[in-house]
Amino acid sequence: MDNNDFERWSHAAAAWSTQYRATLADQPVRPAVSPGQLLATLPQSPPEVAEPMDRIFEDFEALIPGAMTHWQHPRFFAYFPSNAAPAAVVAEQLAATMAAQCMLWQTSPAATELEIRMVDWLRQAVGLPEAFSGSFQDTASTSTLSAVLVMREKALDYRGNAEGLSGQPCLRIYASGRTHSSVDKALWIAGLGQDNLVKIPTGEAPLYPMDSDALAKAIADDRSAGRLPAGVVVCIGGTSTGATDNAKAVIDVARREGLYCHVDAAWAGAAMICPEYRELWSGVEDADSIVLNPHKWLGTGMECSAHFVRDPESLVRTLSIQPEYLKTRGADGVINFSEWSVQLGRRFRALKVWFLLRAYGIEGLRTMIRNHVDWAQALCERLRAEADMQIVTDPVLSLFSFRHVGDGQIADLDAHNLALVNRINDDGRIYLTQTRHDDGIAIRFQAGQFDTTEADFDIAFATITELARQPA
Repeated sequence: MDNNDFERWSHAAAAWSTQYRATLADQPVRPAVSPGQLLATLPQSPPEVAEPMDRIFEDFEALIPGAMTHWQHPRFFAYFPSNAAPAAVVAEQLAATMAAQCMLWQTSPAATELEIRMVDWLRQAVGLPEAFSGSFQDTASTSTLSAVLVMREKALDYRGNAEGLSGQPCLRIYASGRTHSSVDKALWIAGLGQDNLVKIPTGEAPLYPMDSDALAKAIADDRSAGRLPAGVVVCIGGTSTGATDNAKAVIDVARREGLYCHVDAAWAGAAMICPEYRELWSGVEDADSIVLNPHKWLGTGMECSAHFVRDPESLVRTLSIQPEYLKTRGADGVINFSEWSVQLGRRFRALKVWFLLRAYGIEGLRTMIRNHVDWAQALCERLRAEADMQIVTDPVLSLFSFRHVGDGQIADLDAHNLALVNRINDDGRIYLTQTRHDDGIAIRFQAGQFDTTEADFDIAFATITELARQPA
């Protein structure tokens, strides 16, 4: 492909992208495909000779979009959003064109320095104190893993990386029983073991916060048993139903016990650009590290997780490795963000944050989030008013859960509501997912798609009530 071809096909891709977004609301959110359907259409062996781009692009149009779940659809109400605002998409195209490896300052000076500034812009936007700096990780799972590794190393006086864990004390990490499974996986990868993640009981609705007294007792019990408490993970806006710990109470316990405290606010943290929602994470300014995902509710596109840290030295001491070929000579004091992350190779994530924040402004993003919260809460009340609907968990920001209970004669509510979720998603007008709450199935609804409108919530209400009342 020469430069003329590159220009032609870049224009073709941009035109296709514009048309895709313009007509997305007319498509089903989830594709009507079965497992293996696309795979069966693909050649089993790679081509030996080059194929023309016309044919490749035709195959793309014929095969791929119709087999995709459309995360940018305005009626994507499942999981959490993974938004890609148009301005951020443009930045992603530019970053892909430069194709920089941004592991060190010297490999991409602009990428490093823009990242420093963009992390600080986000810090200011969500109201965190100047004591926090940070970097962009790929996902919150990696940020939480990094925090767990710091917990491990600090507890072992930074001997774990060098000596391994054999013969070391049994380390313990504490988290709410309603926190995200990424915390569990972080303990697997950190070599601490699932059994050493202590799940602390939670309190009452609507937030189901970790019981801080039970946390203090669990720590004391572990010390008495000869185990070594290492850290605490605070949950702000859990994935299932939005469970949120009392950050101040939990962090106070961690401080008294000398434990590193990480806050997982991957979804809900974005809403903290609105000052009126910050009560939800009151006290978070005393944490050691915090993660929130601009690629969820703010619109930067996937793999852009903001990992804020109070003490970068402990993170770098845990994750930095410096063979001669990675040293930056003649530039003392520069930041090499590969030393702040598990990954060595790093993408130019800061560019899309820069474009996003400038193109929409903090106030524009606040308006979007406030609308999502208001519209979701209004939908919750509309469903609550229906005699055959039950609200299972009340809204936390724009997330709530419900189930259809019918006339009270449904024998198996779990099976009935799982069937309803499938019926809704097969219908294609909206997309929802289920969860399990207090041993029962509930249907989650969350609002957060960048281009959703109030009218889309009317469609959601009509779809849910219509399909719930169809004969089985």
